[in-house]
Amino acid sequence: MTATVLVLPGGKPNSLQRARSWHLSSVRMRPFTSAIREAGADSGIHVVQVQYQVRGWNRGGSSAITDVRRVMADARRERPGAPIVLVGHSMGGRVAAHLAAEPDVLGVVALAPWWPGGEGYLFRSAQHLAVLHGTADRWTSPDASRREVIAASRRGVRASWTPVENAGHFMLRHPARWHAWVCEEALRIASLAPSQ
Repeated sequence: MTATVLVLPGGKPNSLQRARSWHLSSVRMRPFTSAIREAGADSGIHVVQVQYQVRGWNRGGSSAITDVRRVMADARRERPGAPIVLVGHSMGGRVAAHLAAEPDVLGVVALAPWWPGGEGYLFRSAQHLAVLHGTADRWTSPDASRREVIAASRRGVRASWTPVENAGHFMLRHPARWHAWVCEEALRIASLAPSQ
């Protein structure tokens, strides 16, 4: 069964402002969504970019997590048995980590994830995790995401951490590398879906 890839935009630590499709966090992820969709078209991979109701994580992240769970439920109804790959940037990477334990999540691709601590323990043993982080990121910590990848690896997660030298949080330096890497990793994980 071919996988469903859900693309999770970033957000803000705290904001109850309604999330809009024209906010930069959403606009920033559209090229990734399109690139994965195009690269996976021949394999039948289904790609959906999630729209949150509000922009913020707001303490426990319950609103963003609920929004993604709703999209996951729709995907399960539309494509029963199809496993899920989560691709998240910044706050989207944090949401993805908190949903990684769902039994049908094959793995997570995280771009400059906002992982303040403990996220490495949210992944299941033998699950796939690929993280790309700019070394000049001042919004989220590349050192923190690397520590969480190491913690996940020690628990049996098939995890990798890849630096992008001198790149910042918004993925403007070396954009072709970010896009190619995301497509490669998302499709690699999706290809691990068991065939029916």
